[in-house]
Amino acid sequence: MNHKDGKWAKKIIDLQHDDGSWGYFHSLSKPTKQQPMTTEQALRRLRFLGYDLNDKPIQKTLKYLYNCLKDHNKIPDHYEVGSDWRSYLDLMVSTWIKIFNPDNKTANDIANKWVEIVNNSFEDNNFNQNAFYSMYNKILKPEKGKKICGVTNFYCVSILANSLHKSIEPLYFEYVLKYPTGIYYFGYGKSIITLPETFNSKKICDYLRMIELLTTYKSKKCKKRLIFIKEWLESYKMNNHEWDLGKDSKDNILLPLSDSWKKDEDRISDCTYIINKILDKI
Repeated sequence: MNHKDGKWAKKIIDLQHDDGSWGYFHSLSKPTKQQPMTTEQALRRLRFLGYDLNDKPIQKTLKYLYNCLKDHNKIPDHYEVGSDWRSYLDLMVSTWIKIFNPDNKTANDIANKWVEIVNNSFEDNNFNQNAFYSMYNKILKPEKGKKICGVTNFYCVSILANSLHKSIEPLYFEYVLKYPTGIYYFGYGKSIITLPETFNSKKICDYLRMIELLTTYKSKKCKKRLIFIKEWLESYKMNNHEWDLGKDSKDNILLPLSDSWKKDEDRISDCTYIINKILDKI
């Protein structure tokens, strides 16, 4: 299925700024006609619509983000005074560069700092918060009193995939799976091992996007841990071997893919495509 030439992608590409951004990178409290989305939101949506490193709009954005890491460009987002903003900004930008270009050295240099932090944050097979704080302070050197982020947000889970020590990766994976509020920034609000109560809802897209992220972990132990997701999805397969998440599942991130859902078959086709892509990686 090719949705790169569809109306959703065209709408996003038409809004891209000359510098490769969509204005604010991460935070947008009030969308406007001139600033309806952030750079991050645009990248997230374009990726699900099939855009990758070979596409010029993505290349343009990655160049912009790379220059932000090098301080040649400045992210226009408001500085979060109480947080370790520089480290967090580096993490966010590097994550998106690595999603589209895993071989980028500058992004990998930052990723490796997080790998070292998390590799040394587990003791006796459990995540140790004090060890994490100690390693964070040692490696990233935040200003005293600044709030630091945890390790169960989208950026950490993404940037650490397939990079942790083989003995640590399954421990971290399990920690993320069981974290009471799920992966931060997805909006699910429950642990991943807590399956959604209903299959036909917008909440299901939050859940499926978390699972799609976890499928980027390729070790056998991690794949095996997601078998319960495969069984859950298979239980909702219709007689025609397709899935329907319902009209309410339209979240404008994962779905829709087709230009219109006026026809039920287009919605079902989109839902089936997304679920099959996830199942193929488990």
